[in-house]
Amino acid sequence: MSNKVAIIAANGGMFDAYKVFNIATAAAASDKEVAIFFTFEGLNLIHKQGMHALEMPAGKEHFAEGFAKANVPSIPELVEMAQELGVKFIACQMTMDVMGLTKEDFVDGIDVGGAVTFLEYAKDATPTLTF
Repeated sequence: MSNKVAIIAANGGMFDAYKVFNIATAAAASDKEVAIFFTFEGLNLIHKQGMHALEMPAGKEHFAEGFAKANVPSIPELVEMAQELGVKFIACQMTMDVMGLTKEDFVDGIDVGGAVTFLEYAKDATPTLTF
């Protein structure tokens, strides 16, 4: 059985971010090797400004109060936790090119690569998840 977990973050909302970073940090804390491939709207999750303005799904605004009451870390805090746990962040080069973004637009410590880069990592990962 593989010790790798591969995650694709293709959506950029608040709930998506919590799903991605909850699984990633839990896996990394369980001594798994974890990589997240951020593509399309998923790049918002590691964008220096975008991560602070992620949208809550319509009609779900009440969750913000629940997150606060439960002392759930913010997305920027979860990003930092994931990096401290050794989670590898791969930003999609193609999407960055299409959107006119550079590596400097994102948190420090990311890698930039294409689908082939991620597929090489994920080829023996169990599980591979998409959010």
